[in-house]
Amino acid sequence: MERVRDVSELPKAHLHLHFTGSMRPSTVLELADKYGVRLPDALSEALTSGEPPSLRATDERGWFRFQRLYDAARSCLREPEDIQRLVREAAEEDVRDGSGWLEIQVDPTSYAPRLGGLIPALEVILDAVETTSRETGLGMRVLVAANRMKHPLDARTLARLAVRYADRGVVGFGLSNDERRGMARDFDRAFGIAREAGLLSAPHGGELAGPSSVRDCLDDLGANRVGHGVRAAEDPRLMKRLADRQVTCEVCPASNVALGVYEKPEDVPLRTLFEAGVPLALGADDPLLFGSRLAAQYEIARVHHGFTDAELAELARQSVRGSAAPEGVKAELLAGVDRWLVS
Repeated sequence: MERVRDVSELPKAHLHLHFTGSMRPSTVLELADKYGVRLPDALSEALTSGEPPSLRATDERGWFRFQRLYDAARSCLREPEDIQRLVREAAEEDVRDGSGWLEIQVDPTSYAPRLGGLIPALEVILDAVETTSRETGLGMRVLVAANRMKHPLDARTLARLAVRYADRGVVGFGLSNDERRGMARDFDRAFGIAREAGLLSAPHGGELAGPSSVRDCLDDLGANRVGHGVRAAEDPRLMKRLADRQVTCEVCPASNVALGVYEKPEDVPLRTLFEAGVPLALGADDPLLFGSRLAAQYEIARVHHGFTDAELAELARQSVRGSAAPEGVKAELLAGVDRWLVS
């Protein structure tokens, strides 16, 4: 019988982790107490019990509830030291799960009011990432994400900001929040600004909306990666297009189930996408609210989808290839994957 290897020791890249959603529950509770923030009962109970809150975002009311809990947690981040703590703890969790490269996604607009403005907020974040990367040995970069619930002009401002800090650790530009609101093409100018400067295009799509959402990311935003993209499994021609172009889908199995996109872990079409040749990068999305981090996503692939260790190793390779890591870092991680497989 083949030995089952520890997925937390499998070198991998983490390409889909949101800033606030990366926090440890204990950290949110401590900061809420420090600043006198009254958390919603559903969030407070979940953080105390260790059980993720009951969420279902397949309708607008459910998505609003998810956003309310997320915004409450974000309101606990008020000082530069809180940002530094978040980044440090996110890195520690990733290292524990075998990650050798992390691209953390953030909309600095959300933190600007308490950190002195948009530019100071991003600089605090980038300084924290640089320090943490140096001290932990984890390769870390930032993906600046616009909010599709806001005006496209705001996205252009963020794209220009992302470009300005490309030499300070920003590697990509994204688009998050409810993909059922607003058209992808409304944000094409912002993504054009980012792409022209060499930043990766990584908008969300194909999670709460279907395959057409993924096509819009490709056609209108020139996506190099798609945040989630899992609904592409419903369209064989679209899967072939993703496979032919080697566009990586950042699939987050636990998140998909928690938000009601799929009923059970085995319903997430990991196997369908994988066998169609679509590059995948498993991600934790928002472990604060969904209750599981990076290594757990690989366990879902193993336990619920029958992925062998060789297939898990290939998932890890795909995450590394889809990253913005320097070639030397990619080579080191890929060699580590090979060593894991023969260990």
